[in-house]
Amino acid sequence: MTPNLILNGIVPVFLLIVLGYALKKSGFLPLNVWPPIEKFAVYVLYPGFLIPAIWHADLSGFSTGPISIAVVGAVVIAAAVGFALKPFLNLSGPTFTSVFQGLMRFNSFIFVPVAASIFGPSANGLSAVAISALIPASNMICILVLARWGEPEGEVPVRTPAWFARTLLTNPIFASCLVGLLLNFLRIPSLPFVEKSLGMLGEAAIPTGLILAGVGLSFGYVWRRPFLVGAVSLFKVLVMPVMAWAICYELGGDRMAQGIALACGAAPCAAAAYVQARHMGGDAPLMAGIVALTTSLSAFTMPLLLFMFHLV
Repeated sequence: MTPNLILNGIVPVFLLIVLGYALKKSGFLPLNVWPPIEKFAVYVLYPGFLIPAIWHADLSGFSTGPISIAVVGAVVIAAAVGFALKPFLNLSGPTFTSVFQGLMRFNSFIFVPVAASIFGPSANGLSAVAISALIPASNMICILVLARWGEPEGEVPVRTPAWFARTLLTNPIFASCLVGLLLNFLRIPSLPFVEKSLGMLGEAAIPTGLILAGVGLSFGYVWRRPFLVGAVSLFKVLVMPVMAWAICYELGGDRMAQGIALACGAAPCAAAAYVQARHMGGDAPLMAGIVALTTSLSAFTMPLLLFMFHLV
């Protein structure tokens, strides 16, 4: 894994993010066009990548256990840090929920193409395994935190266990992971025409997702609370990846598993965190600022961390 390979894997990813931001700022398409495109990508295109990747992943391989534990372990540690800091932070409930999400949420639209570009197509299976472990863990924790401290406008749903389960199971990314795992565990044989169709959707998912990540960038709030946004963002793009790599290393994951764990942890905060904050009563403007800054910082920190990993 040479420095040129790292740059060639990362630079195109962030060029597409820049393209998305430029398209939004230029008004090339009306602003009200982007939300339906995002919905289409999440509900239709992205399952086309996840389902076949998990379906054919070698879940019995030596690397799958370490990488799953590593990425979930890093999320759990980040959540513990958030809870430990809460008594010392003079923050409202909604603001705390956005700080909490900023510490632990990740953008798979950025992590997956970086991993595939650097480590090759064989990384898709391990990347999908990491996502299938992270999606339920991060979503369950964040939903619980938002349910406890969020202040949504309008009628508040009765947050029963059934409501939490329905919220999680109707998440299209989580549902796609479940479908892929079910097909894998049942050892359903390859269906070429199904996989071809899913593969065509999956090929469109990554570039579309990266452009949407750029469209979703909003820097206005960064300048209003620079210390808070900066501290959360630096933790996400510098501390999280090191934790994920260290756990994977200690558990004996191979070099590819360690690199993917590092790349996964180094991914910026997901734009979906903004949507969740908006719908469940979090501090949506703060969340938008954290998403924007982590995405910008990761353009520098991710290559640096992967280069250092190459040298170790």
